[in-house]
Amino acid sequence: MDRIAIAAALWLLPVPLCAQWLNLPTPGIPRTPNGKPNLTAPAPRTSDGKPDLSGMWQPEVNAYRLDVIQDLKDEGIFRPEAEAVFQKRVADFHRADPVTNCLPGGPSEMFNATYRIIQSPTVVAVLYEGGMGRYRQIYLDGRKLPKDPNPTWLGYSVGHWEGDTLVVESAGFNDRTWLDRAGHPHSESLRVTERFRRADFGHMQFQITYDDPETLTKPLSFSLAVNYAADTDMLENVCNESDRNKVHMVAAANTGVPLSPAVLAKYAGRYEFREGSRIVSGFIGMKQNVTLIDGRLYLNALPLTPQSETTFESTGAAAEFFLDANGKVTHLVLGQTEGEAIYDRKP
Repeated sequence: MDRIAIAAALWLLPVPLCAQWLNLPTPGIPRTPNGKPNLTAPAPRTSDGKPDLSGMWQPEVNAYRLDVIQDLKDEGIFRPEAEAVFQKRVADFHRADPVTNCLPGGPSEMFNATYRIIQSPTVVAVLYEGGMGRYRQIYLDGRKLPKDPNPTWLGYSVGHWEGDTLVVESAGFNDRTWLDRAGHPHSESLRVTERFRRADFGHMQFQITYDDPETLTKPLSFSLAVNYAADTDMLENVCNESDRNKVHMVAAANTGVPLSPAVLAKYAGRYEFREGSRIVSGFIGMKQNVTLIDGRLYLNALPLTPQSETTFESTGAAAEFFLDANGKVTHLVLGQTEGEAIYDRKP
């Protein structure tokens, strides 16, 4: 197995396959005349009139768990000390990634994992499929966040309602988790604010804000669409049970081969996912921006290391550009051990 394949395998090691109980429809949910889940039905409410967020939820495909920085103009949001930590983790090829090492992912658990919400008037529980036994308790009983908490992997959470939006504030994270799989760090001063708004039965909007004065120059926010996962359930997932690949972990990325600025420049541009091609991972987004800055090529905000004139290493994937007979770039393929995703070059 070559270095790219090994790195990709380790990157995806702890991610569970989508698990379904066959022929077991979710009871008590609205359905259309043909028996399908009615995801546009009105959002349910609890006896006290609050939106009921209970159920199984799955975020739409997004790249934020891979990298919270999706635009290079936001790269300067990290303070120099935090940027140095990030660059060291990139150079080490993310060997210490907590998720690769079967540890919790911290706040980023909300970005891609299937999770179940169980709601009561005084507490909301969040159970995660990725990493069995992981859960959060969000207290709605009016208590405040602890002033001097014992740092934990998933922090301490309290919530309150603002109209139909559940606002959750969390603190008390240890600094062993990463903000993303790319390696952006946070400190124990991290504060996280989440907003959950159920628009109808099957659709919820999720917004998250990171505020960490020790690593960020200003708060960092983004939003995700989350969909109700009907007629499915969570199955046991034990990361360490099949972990046989740590002995193959590399300690540093390849240095790459030199390419001229003219060669690199032709790859810069916008790429969109080709409908019908296989999405190999929840970590790969529907759009990719390739940018040339100071003689280096970037995939969104992650550096691309050239291995040949058309192939590159990126964090957790191999990137290959394809050209037509006239030397014009037609598409980009991001490959991982599970398959390939194709992105067409846009004008």
